[in-house]
Amino acid sequence: MKTARRSLIALALAAATLPVLAQAKKELVIGATAGSNIEVLRLGIQPLLEKKGYKLKLVEFNDYVQPNFALAQGSLDANFFQHIIYLNKFKTDQKLDLVEIVQGPIAPLGIYSKKRKSIAEIKAGDRITLPNDPSNLARALVLLEQHKLLTIKPGLDPLRVSEKDIATNPLGLRLQPLEAAQLPRTLDDAEYAIVNGNFAISSGLKLTEAVVLEKTPDHYLLVAAVQGKHRDLPWARDIAEAFRAPEFKAVLEQKFPGYARPSFLQ
Repeated sequence: MKTARRSLIALALAAATLPVLAQAKKELVIGATAGSNIEVLRLGIQPLLEKKGYKLKLVEFNDYVQPNFALAQGSLDANFFQHIIYLNKFKTDQKLDLVEIVQGPIAPLGIYSKKRKSIAEIKAGDRITLPNDPSNLARALVLLEQHKLLTIKPGLDPLRVSEKDIATNPLGLRLQPLEAAQLPRTLDDAEYAIVNGNFAISSGLKLTEAVVLEKTPDHYLLVAAVQGKHRDLPWARDIAEAFRAPEFKAVLEQKFPGYARPSFLQ
């Protein structure tokens, strides 16, 4: 009887220590895509988390697929590379339990060219490379429509449009969707390339060199994501708090001018 009682007490104590161990987590691994996204973490978020006693490891990725799989599999504690539209579609398609914990800044999508000085110089038959993942492809097509280079069929969700939804293309522009990380390399051949800001910067392009910069709406701001079961743990709250800190805002203003930001960082 005494042995059984001692066993029950030991089990109860072990169960009680589990939340404490979870809260005491002090080593974090956060993934981000190359360029501005990982630099935002390195310069703005890492120092704030280290002040709170965390040991932080940053992992760099060069695509938009592996960071979510790594997060779902547990090799990352959090990631920072995607907007909420991409996150929601990806986790639904792949049946992953991933959630947003805070919005962050993003380097705007831009149209770049080595052959034209402005978008007004576009000519019939020009080739334009653009991202091939569905959410950023839609984003690029909407940007082209905003500059009256094509029209999209009316009544469609602008967040989900694709090439088949183009209604008119009066200049016969040749649109070539490619993997986002490869787009800067196309500038020697294509007349224009629509490049995600982080990959533009990682390739040596400057935001000020774009012939057009997107006026980024809030739904395209990047988000920090974690596994759903971790969203309310202290370390996840500390990550979110770092993104909201005045010190982080100061880093953005000094090191990342021109970036789109959520309202709490304006």
